[in-house]
Amino acid sequence: MQTINLTDHFLIAMPGLEDSFFAKTLTYICEHNEQGALGLVVNRPTDLSVEKLLTQLGMSPQDCASSSLPVLLGGPVQVDNGFVLHEPVGMWKFTLSSNATTGLTASIDILQAVADCQGPEKVLVALGYSGWAAGQLEQELAQNAWLTVPAQSRILFELSFEERLPAAMALLGIDSFNLSNEVGHA
Repeated sequence: MQTINLTDHFLIAMPGLEDSFFAKTLTYICEHNEQGALGLVVNRPTDLSVEKLLTQLGMSPQDCASSSLPVLLGGPVQVDNGFVLHEPVGMWKFTLSSNATTGLTASIDILQAVADCQGPEKVLVALGYSGWAAGQLEQELAQNAWLTVPAQSRILFELSFEERLPAAMALLGIDSFNLSNEVGHA
């Protein structure tokens, strides 16, 4: 099988994807290598705000733009752990760089900085992540469970949650209303 690297790409869930968790999701792949893949669903907000999450962690969040953002449900793995997707990458503990400007951090120092309004300029806070074992994502791609497209920061950090999936599909020239899980033969 040909080796692919989908780091810094979006996964667009196809309508026929059998896993109900990922139905109608847009997932940002933070890392993809021979050991597997790790990503965050970026269009599934929860009812929990960043401010409330930080308060639950014993922090005293200041009133800044990121405090009012909703926390995302990043995936079905480790839903009790927090992950921060951010720009710029910065110098945080336990940061995985997806590209020169985007990082994923899973350490408390970045959450404290967000609480103090001294965090990265752009942040998405998520509970849980999406993970694939070695070869699993490639197998799902071969089964047409996902479409892939290089990610854009604008879609991640500037668009509303509702706009992200259609915007990623538009990068491929696809209108979500025209996407079907039915296959035809000419």
